Amino acid sequence: MTLAEHVVVKRLSPGQDLKAALAELPATDGVESGVLLSVVGSLSAACLRLAGAADTTMLPGPLEIVSGTGTVGRCGIHVHVSLADSSGRTTGGHLLSGCLVHTTVELAILNLAGAWRFERPHDPRTGYHELLPSKLN
Repeated sequence: MTLAEHVVVKRLSPGQDLKAALAELPATDGVESGVLLSVVGSLSAACLRLAGAADTTMLPGPLEIVSGTGTVGRCGIHVHVSLADSSGRTTGGHLLSGCLVHTTVELAILNLAGAWRFERPHDPRTGYHELLPSKLN
C-alpha cells in the first residue's frame, strides 16, 4: 500500500461535535491507531481544558481552527487545538466535547492500524490515561 492509501480524509458538517467525530474514526473508518495530519475549519463554540487547569474553558464562536494535532484510535483520543477569534486572539488547549462545527472542519488522518497499536493505560505518575504505543511486526 502507498502512504496515500493510509490517509483518511473527512469533512465534518455544521453542528457536529469535533471530539465525537474523532472518537468515531475506529468504527467508521477503521482508524484503530492514527495521528492527525491536518485539522482546519471553524467552530461555533468550543470547550477546552487549558494547560494545568482543572476546569474547562468555554469559548464563544465563531472560531477558526488554526491548528490541531494529536492521536486517535480505539483506545481513545488525545487532541490539542489552537483557535482564533474574530480579533485574532488565539487560545489553545486540550479538545473536549462541545466543540461544534460552524461551517466545516476538514480532517486528514494517517491510519497506522496494522503497523502500530495504541493503548492508554492509567499512569499513576500523571493521573491520566497515557499513550502506550507498540510497533507491530
